[in-house]
Amino acid sequence: MRVLEAFDLYRFYHIEEEETLALKGVSLALEAGEFIAAQGPSGSGKSTLLACLAGLDEPDGGYVTVAGQRLTRRSEAERAAARVGNIGIMLQSGNLLDHLSVEDNIRLPMVLAAKVDQPYLDELLKMVGLEHRRQARPAQISGGEAARAGLAVALATRPQVLLADEPTGEVDAEIEAQILALLDRYRKNGGAILAVTHSNAVANYADRIIHLFDGRIVTHA
Repeated sequence: MRVLEAFDLYRFYHIEEEETLALKGVSLALEAGEFIAAQGPSGSGKSTLLACLAGLDEPDGGYVTVAGQRLTRRSEAERAAARVGNIGIMLQSGNLLDHLSVEDNIRLPMVLAAKVDQPYLDELLKMVGLEHRRQARPAQISGGEAARAGLAVALATRPQVLLADEPTGEVDAEIEAQILALLDRYRKNGGAILAVTHSNAVANYADRIIHLFDGRIVTHA
């Protein structure tokens, strides 16, 4: 079952008189239980693609659907509602609010989605190995712990789709292996993943690799 689709996405930016085309007709489909890795050099359009797929940015052409619902050219409130119900987002950084504990950061998206589930929250903390750090603030935990907490936040509402930007970009090989095991568990439970990554270890876990260059998908593997 297709849970996320992008149709002929274009995105351009204006800086004074200069125009930069970040996406040039990108189309893709993500199936339930599928893991796609997106790779390419800096400036190839990977992060712009992720933002458009998440409804955090609007493409100038084309559109995105999630769970069969149009995400593009909807009000911010409608896009936010679609994200809460269907999409988990893990960024390179900034996944945690500094003034909240690890536990409360994970609880927040549950509150916003009106489906607080304490047993599942406890399960997430155990799954990412942070039961003993649940009351810690982001400033009190390591980079690897923050990455795992960010993954728990992204999975808090049991989303159909996980969009991750460099999910293992700031961790060592041991923590990377732990995060990959968590992603694999999510996928085996029917979750769909699209991860922007430079990591060969992440790419090797993927069912499919897409390569972007100059705003286009140039190869599928």
